[in-house]
Amino acid sequence: MSIVFLPILFIHSMRAYNHVKIANMDGGILEPSLYSLKALAILDNDGNRLLAKYYDDTFPTAKEQKAFEKNLFNKTHRANAEIIMFEGMTCVYKSNVDLFFYVVGSSNENELILASVLNCFYDSISQILRKNVEKRALLDNMDAVFLATDEICDGGIILEADPNAVVQKVAVRNDDIPLGEQTVAQALGNLNPEKVLQSAKEQIKWSLLK
Repeated sequence: MSIVFLPILFIHSMRAYNHVKIANMDGGILEPSLYSLKALAILDNDGNRLLAKYYDDTFPTAKEQKAFEKNLFNKTHRANAEIIMFEGMTCVYKSNVDLFFYVVGSSNENELILASVLNCFYDSISQILRKNVEKRALLDNMDAVFLATDEICDGGIILEADPNAVVQKVAVRNDDIPLGEQTVAQALGNLNPEKVLQSAKEQIKWSLLK
């Protein structure tokens, strides 16, 4: 299955259509719901958690969450597929170098919606990491990665599926953080190289004139 991008408005219409058409185990019809996601996660190539957000009480404790992540990793890290049904849930995923990205929804959730969220999740982080999508770069930029995750989904509701919009919002929120509260990576990332060079030249000039 190839993963495709869907605009956010189409996502909401697809979600409503998908739920209206599916009957539950009791023969009733599922009501449309905006709560599409159960979890977003990034694991390293040993199956260890680097980031995880859970949006319902399917796994209420940290122990249960980590057990699910480990089992999910063991099931997917050598598989060629991009989607699986696992423990009664639909999981879409992709990997790059030493990172595994996961989006988890209910068994009834539309696969195209989950795939679109996965694309946004991965592409947003790829832009933040300047296409250097690997563990070390991720750990150096975790503040921005958490902000991006929150821009994509809140409480299980999909907020954004355009990675460019996500990255722009993250940049605005980073600019609002006081310098004293920024990490070193954030502070350095906000510096304009041309301005830094010009400032250094000015300092050298004035030191020679003294």
